[in-house]
Amino acid sequence: MKKVLIVHFSVTGKTESMAEFIAEGVRFNGVEAVVKKIGDIRDVADLKGYDGYIFGSPTFSQDMPKPVKNLLDLAQKAELKGKLVGSFGSYKHDTGYRHDSSAPAAMIDIITEQNDLVPFDLGPFALQEDIIDTRDGLKACQDYGRVFGEKLAG
Repeated sequence: MKKVLIVHFSVTGKTESMAEFIAEGVRFNGVEAVVKKIGDIRDVADLKGYDGYIFGSPTFSQDMPKPVKNLLDLAQKAELKGKLVGSFGSYKHDTGYRHDSSAPAAMIDIITEQNDLVPFDLGPFALQEDIIDTRDGLKACQDYGRVFGEKLAG
């Protein structure tokens, strides 16, 4: 069975909710999804043994928090070459904000450059915080996970 690691950093709980909803979508395809908080990843060994990775972070001032940057540095040492990778995150700012500079976009750029990972076709996924716990937010997260799981299982 294929296995996906979903690692997230969350302050308000919204990015954590996204991680759980995305994991549900991944599991729709019979793919195992393991959800961990960034604090649970202590060394390179904690990142090994997965077929795919999805990293989550909220966006703060068009950037990602320091713990996320530290995780990406650790992932560089884990030799994850050729694995499928996705990214997601929540944001509070208005919809006129540039989302190409969001934490999920920055994460996918950094992680694919550093590790020669295969970026997920749907690209980075960002969702405004007030939508996450709605029916549409749940479905959007599950759909992201479902397509990731299909790609990995396929």
